[in-house]
Amino acid sequence: MTEVTIRRFEPGDRAHWETLWQGYNTFYKRSVEQRVTDRLWSRLLDGSGEPFGFAAAIEGKVVGLAHYFFVSSTSEWNPRCYMQDLFADPEIRGKGVGRALIEAVYSEADKHEAAQTYWLTQDFNETARKLYDKLARATPFIKYQR
Repeated sequence: MTEVTIRRFEPGDRAHWETLWQGYNTFYKRSVEQRVTDRLWSRLLDGSGEPFGFAAAIEGKVVGLAHYFFVSSTSEWNPRCYMQDLFADPEIRGKGVGRALIEAVYSEADKHEAAQTYWLTQDFNETARKLYDKLARATPFIKYQR
């Protein structure tokens, strides 16, 4: 099995990260302004505030990303961990990148004593859902937005 290394993003990762980020946004058929992308990258590198992020690398090349936040709860003392973005290069799917990123976020959530770790995906994302069903449980909540 190919060895996946999970680490924080570094300045030299920008090009690979941005390619993945654009791939993620294309997959979800959304457009993100460049200034939002620039701000996100800056915050990922800064490390002093949210969002936080992990890079997954194989043989030194960044092939996956995870971005996450800690969110206060009105019903629990401890925060919740929300993984907003998770994406792996389609060329390397099935090599453990998604699992390794989720486990890294779980580990960080545990360090912060998060009450839960959660994320959203679209119902058509069947490939990812096969992995998610092994690592978490689907909930009955329905998302509403304006």
